[in-house]
Amino acid sequence: MEFKIEKKLKNSLGRVGVLTTPHGVILTPSFVAVGTKATVKSLSPDHVREAGTQVVLGNTYHLFLQPGDEIVAKAGGIGKFMNWQGPTMTDSGGFQVFSLGAAYGKNISKVIQITDPSLMIPERFDDSDAPRLAKIGQDGVSFKSHLDGSIHYITPEKSIQIQHNLGADMIFAFDECTSPAEDLKYQEEALARTHAWAKRCLEEHIKLNTENKISLFGIVQGGREEELRKRSAKVISEMQVDGKSFDGFGIGGSFAKEDMSTAVKWVNEILPEEKPRHLLGIGEPEDLFMGIENGVDLFDCVLPTRLGRNGTIYTKKGKIIITNAKFRDDFTPVEDDCECYTCKNYQRAYIAHLFHGKEMLAGTLASIHNLHFIVNLVKKIRQSIVDDTFYQFKEEFLKNYQSR
Repeated sequence: MEFKIEKKLKNSLGRVGVLTTPHGVILTPSFVAVGTKATVKSLSPDHVREAGTQVVLGNTYHLFLQPGDEIVAKAGGIGKFMNWQGPTMTDSGGFQVFSLGAAYGKNISKVIQITDPSLMIPERFDDSDAPRLAKIGQDGVSFKSHLDGSIHYITPEKSIQIQHNLGADMIFAFDECTSPAEDLKYQEEALARTHAWAKRCLEEHIKLNTENKISLFGIVQGGREEELRKRSAKVISEMQVDGKSFDGFGIGGSFAKEDMSTAVKWVNEILPEEKPRHLLGIGEPEDLFMGIENGVDLFDCVLPTRLGRNGTIYTKKGKIIITNAKFRDDFTPVEDDCECYTCKNYQRAYIAHLFHGKEMLAGTLASIHNLHFIVNLVKKIRQSIVDDTFYQFKEEFLKNYQSR
């Protein structure tokens, strides 16, 4: 993998770059479509490509359980398995450990409001009957499959072995994602674990990466604490094994909306400029502007297709809920000037009809538009940096876009 910065955004950490992988070139900043189980939900690879997507990310935890990483390896790797010719990534499974463990049943997502006391997690290592599917130890994580209840144990080495079997161009170190609602003591413990696991991931990756085809990204954690975030960025960026370091960096964690931008900025001021940075699991329009301005090169998020399947559609004026009564006889496209397949061929009334009729095509058409909207918003932001119009474009877009 090779990363080259082509232009920097004045008075900020933002930049435009070109990332070259074994399966193609990525013009950064870029939005990565999430294909959790080696499929972008409700879309074919052609739909994904026609939306302008450059990269697809698969989920290590889910693919390990089904169909199994050995089967994906026998198929020739995740790209060949799912008929995606472009660059691919896999995450490490760390966020699933969080969502199935401490966050299980608490409805904690990647972005939360930190003021809710019910989200506090007092003790992680008890043996109570709490309905958790994952438990974290110093060496790894034991978890119960959400599919069949079978017990599995994932160590940093195991995560890297699984990801090498999956065969993506870019993979991530195994980390412990924490909620910003956690207390400082637990954040400290989790960060120490993440750093120890990162070292073990790097060692295993070097051992397996004999053909030098796969790039490993280290993950920065630290919650909402400035000192921890900066410490993590320094430790992960300086970490070396046999003279080799991480090829890029992921910025992880479940964020509080109000301080996401500061956390990203703290980290990117420390991470080496010449390597790519990926903001994990973040993809709302306002967050894309924030991340790019603060030096993020790649984003992934399930929202374009998750919202699409549930009838929520992005527009330049904000999200619309297509099942609302007013759209039943609205014979205009979702957006007049949109070039996606959905907008060029269908009216809002038809898409609303599909949702009301519970037709499978409903989620597909909404997801096609949503993915096109987000992927191309990032492309427009990239172009605005090239054209020296980023700040004007940001102000104009966010003035019209009503987030809710």
